[in-house]
Amino acid sequence: MSTTGKLYGIGIGPGDPELLTLKAWRLLSTVEVVAYPEPENGGSMARGIAAPFIPEEVIELPVTVPMTVDREPARNAYDQATIAITRHLNEGRHVAFLCEGDPFLYGSFMYLHQRMSRSHDVVVVPGVTSLTASAAALGRPLAARNDILKILPAPLPADRLESEIRDTEAVAIIKVGKHFDKIKGIIAGLGLTGNAAIIESATGDRERITPLEELPEGERPYFSTILIYKGDERW
Repeated sequence: MSTTGKLYGIGIGPGDPELLTLKAWRLLSTVEVVAYPEPENGGSMARGIAAPFIPEEVIELPVTVPMTVDREPARNAYDQATIAITRHLNEGRHVAFLCEGDPFLYGSFMYLHQRMSRSHDVVVVPGVTSLTASAAALGRPLAARNDILKILPAPLPADRLESEIRDTEAVAIIKVGKHFDKIKGIIAGLGLTGNAAIIESATGDRERITPLEELPEGERPYFSTILIYKGDERW
């Protein structure tokens, strides 16, 4: 390895700070630099979750990631983050990059890992995912026995989403955000409204669980996961 510092990609869970693992807490208490993604308008959710465990004396390194359909601005942001993190590693500092949920389940850290793992000492620390947190909040397993569980990103085209939902027993739809109306229409068209529930801000202070059929007309949950179960496994 060409550096003395280590880079840790730390999964910090879906929202509740108490869901950080002991390993995540231990590493956060020992690194010299804490980096994290934040939107262009500020207010990093990742940092907010981990805030109780970030020592006052650490160097903080926000990584502003544009939330655009065009991937080039985000690639540039990770390129710049790689340069900044490498500088700290070369000077012997350990760096923790905070990632909501798990770093390798649609996590932002995967882009840094791709850029840095061949030339630096990189350690990935798993975290509690929003999927398992949502199932726990709902009080219903994601799937059972031989059920097939599909994880579907809401930005997928409507016809692809409809096909994927139709052909499996259990579904978790993530990245709902501005795609809620599309998702709601697809679920209704498949006759599965009664099988779906929305979990907003799972484990966080604003957690809310609503059966899709009971959601007031006009509401559009943003930070949410939709779980659908249409299998016949008896629990």
